[in-house]
Amino acid sequence: MTGSRFAERRVRFRKLHTDGCFVIPNPWDAGTAIALAKMGFPALATTSAGFAFSRGLPDTPEALDVEAVLGHIAEIVNAADVPVNADFQAGYHRELSGLADNIARCVATGVAGLSIEDAYGDNDNPLLSVPEAAERVRVARSAIDESGEDVLLTARAECFLYGHPDPLAEAIRRLQAYADAGADVVFAPGVSRREDITALVDAVRPVSVNVLISSDSGITVGELAELGVRRISVGSALSRVAWGAFLSAASELANAGTFGGLAQAATFNELNALFT
Repeated sequence: MTGSRFAERRVRFRKLHTDGCFVIPNPWDAGTAIALAKMGFPALATTSAGFAFSRGLPDTPEALDVEAVLGHIAEIVNAADVPVNADFQAGYHRELSGLADNIARCVATGVAGLSIEDAYGDNDNPLLSVPEAAERVRVARSAIDESGEDVLLTARAECFLYGHPDPLAEAIRRLQAYADAGADVVFAPGVSRREDITALVDAVRPVSVNVLISSDSGITVGELAELGVRRISVGSALSRVAWGAFLSAASELANAGTFGGLAQAATFNELNALFT
């Protein structure tokens, strides 16, 4: 793959964020990336949790090292000719110089975008302070700019996930700071109520907002678009759907000695055609 192909994907990815709303699903290996691209999704995003589960590891910040993550991101980038956004957790380095180096290495995989989050503290208080987290966004922005590549930076506020007493107000405060620090897209995983999504979108305009949908909450893509959401991801949800089907079928086989769980299996012909 040539640099010009990376550049063309990056142009497409930025354009997707200029108007409307799109779904960016999360494959966890080359096969799922190919399948999703062939379904017509205009872009893909990696999932650190989905990748960790595929390696027999839990979804924790220390479960995967940066070398494994970069290799996985490159695999997804090379699997299909669509833009890819990398779930880069907190950058895999606490020090700012190491963060900058890792961001540059992530850009070099050919991604069209990458996201970093603000949880890198100790187990009792994982959320970084707003000034420290915003400085990490600035460092990531500078590393991308110094690469000369047009890669979108997404900044995540993790306060909904870590039990903050007022997660919406805190998410707005954090994401406004991250936008000021150079983020192109902002993201508060865990926000789910329609009124909260609207408040978040309004608070950070004109910066694009990504919303994570990790379960069937009843909301639709069309409704999220009406709320002003620009991008919708599903995180580890598709991988958990696959795991759910696998565990259910295997459990039936182990405990009941019956094969009913195999009824929903894709056929050989279907899969061979998908990957031909």
